[in-house]
Amino acid sequence: MSAADEERFLGIVLADPTVHGVLERAPALGVGDWWLTAGVLFQTVWNSLTGRPPGTGIRDADLFYFDADTSWEAEDAAIRAGADLFAGLPVPVEIRNEARVHLWYAERFGVPAPAAFRNTCEAIDAFAAVCCSVGLTVGEDGDPRVYAPYGYDDLFGMVLRPNPHSPAPRQVYESKAARWAEHWPELTVLPWDGAARP
Repeated sequence: MSAADEERFLGIVLADPTVHGVLERAPALGVGDWWLTAGVLFQTVWNSLTGRPPGTGIRDADLFYFDADTSWEAEDAAIRAGADLFAGLPVPVEIRNEARVHLWYAERFGVPAPAAFRNTCEAIDAFAAVCCSVGLTVGEDGDPRVYAPYGYDDLFGMVLRPNPHSPAPRQVYESKAARWAEHWPELTVLPWDGAARP
């Protein structure tokens, strides 16, 4: 992973109005260890690479944070505060406390829940596809910080590869891949078969 790749990534995503708007407003939410992540980042890169207009295919912006208070009431308060804070952005901002994922994962996905995440970066590590595992936040100085645990090769190569570190079941990967390939047919979708699982 090179500094040039990170600079290229930042040049693309920081020019997007949704990404810029979330990064500008998110510190005011007052939650800890927050990262903008998932589709609003990797799909913004795909749109840039394929010459599509900003926002094409992007349904929401995922804002992950980490709070040891795993009550629904605490997360709901952050979600409600975010609804006001992020009003007017091009897509809704979905706010989730990653400390709670293990509480609902099995019911939602039909497979055993992963071990409780210890921080937000562990949640980003666990996305279904390697290229999805990227996050963006801002430091106290206001400068952007990137978390890209698996680098940028799959992202810039438009390759969908099953993430061997993900607890997500096969159907999650395959359904996402099918949906994304409709919007970005240039994607190379690698099959689930043969993927090393945790």
